Amino acid sequence: MFVHFRPSFAELNQAELQLAHLRLSDYLEPTTSYLSVIELGLYESTIKIYQDLAERGVPTHSEPWNRSIEETLARQREAMRPRLFPEIPKHRYACFYPMDRRRGEEQNWYTVPLEERARQMSEHGLVGRRYGGEVKQIITGSIGFDDWEWGVDLFADDPLVFKKLIYEMRFDQVSAVYALFGHFFVGLRCPVSGLGKLLNGELPGGL
Repeated sequence: MFVHFRPSFAELNQAELQLAHLRLSDYLEPTTSYLSVIELGLYESTIKIYQDLAERGVPTHSEPWNRSIEETLARQREAMRPRLFPEIPKHRYACFYPMDRRRGEEQNWYTVPLEERARQMSEHGLVGRRYGGEVKQIITGSIGFDDWEWGVDLFADDPLVFKKLIYEMRFDQVSAVYALFGHFFVGLRCPVSGLGKLLNGELPGGL
């Protein structure tokens, strides 16, 4: 499993091409891939600005409305830049899985009012925060880029934390009612310096 973070799609493509020119690529056979961008959940701040604009009588999707939304997002992007462009955590294990929000005839996440979605996501986030010292989570959005809607990257020194966290989260309403999961991939992080040992059947060290 190769996990690449790059500031742009062009740089991501360049990394893919460089990998293809390595001698190592002669021994690799791609079986799947996933493309997404890091995104942050902004339910609470979105509700606040929507309410503020409504109270001021600004028509939805009007020019002043769009300008206010973009100005707010620009400030948030700058404030959250370290979270939007993170380094890959140096934990020993990595886990990746894609997921969707259910949108069938009986349960459709996208017909739930924004305020209720915000409440459920806040409840969902409380579980993740309890594991904050043990696991690093990076959420990526892939609507329009891949078959699933989101990708979840987890990093930890103890792989059992992945099982505990994901199991506990499945009891949240947002997961129990609206979540659909794809295949799970778990790997032992290997630095470049440990690649030779890995290919010789030895566990990589120096993490």
